[in-house]
Amino acid sequence: MPLGSIVMPAPAKLPGNVDSVIIWPMAVSESAKSSSVEPAHPEQVDGSINGPDTVSKLHALEARLEQLGSLMVAYSGGVDSAFLAATAHRVLGNRMLAVLADSPSLARRDMEQACAFARDLKMPLYVMETEELDRPEYQRNDANRCFHCKNELFASMESLGGKLGFTHIAYGMNADDTKDFRPGQRAAEEHAVLAPLAEAGLTKIEIRALAKAAGYPLWDRPAAPCLSSRVEYGRTVTREVLEQVEKGEESLRQLGFRELRVRHHGELARVEIARSELPRALSMEMLDAISAALRQAGFQYVTLDCSGFRSGAMNEILSVDVLTRRGA
Repeated sequence: MPLGSIVMPAPAKLPGNVDSVIIWPMAVSESAKSSSVEPAHPEQVDGSINGPDTVSKLHALEARLEQLGSLMVAYSGGVDSAFLAATAHRVLGNRMLAVLADSPSLARRDMEQACAFARDLKMPLYVMETEELDRPEYQRNDANRCFHCKNELFASMESLGGKLGFTHIAYGMNADDTKDFRPGQRAAEEHAVLAPLAEAGLTKIEIRALAKAAGYPLWDRPAAPCLSSRVEYGRTVTREVLEQVEKGEESLRQLGFRELRVRHHGELARVEIARSELPRALSMEMLDAISAALRQAGFQYVTLDCSGFRSGAMNEILSVDVLTRRGA
């Protein structure tokens, strides 16, 4: 989809006492601001998800963003928040700002990809250091860890928005997420953070299809939640633990695996690999390579989960009472 004429000046200093790690301001032409944010080729939207209906949801998303007037987007570089930020950028031009939270729980690989996507779109980006890892309630790593993380992020964004004149904050929750255990949703509610993708009824598969039709290379990027989500509940989250997980997962990617998790159980690393990729892991040579890579990352023991990768596997031990509260 055309972005129109975009001029990228040198990084600017934010007003007041706001410290900027990275910020790319921009000037957008009227043609860019008025261009359609509909996919360039709507017919490319996968027919199995009812293409016309998906495009109508996109129009509803556009209208909602335009109605807001200006917006800060909590941006992680994942497909949901990236699609929301890119759409807001095209609808609102320089009246939007993507905010990326940088902390030890964000893998450097994900950080680099998020910055690269924003740079490619010439989208204004602010990288904010967050300090949730210094909070005891986050470190203790119970079922509400995600709440404390998002609470820190949204409070910091509220403060930044007040200095920059943004009155609305949004995040990338989609329609499917409303059915899952996500304590961060409670933090969003408490801070009045909007969820435009969910409001428009867009599901994960629809967002991927729209991102593909838009030509975004991240449309099929595997989900990449924070590194803390790999640590078993009750085990203290520390920088050293997160570095272990990150090093382990990156070493498995170097072995050619794409969708995976290294679950941290103390001295034991439980490796989850997508079932479609699992057969490749089951040779003696590859098993030896996986074990060597994880031991080099600092684990004493390594096990391969025969069930394969599944999102939210750490939540399987939570009681029904906790799960049905959805983080409340």
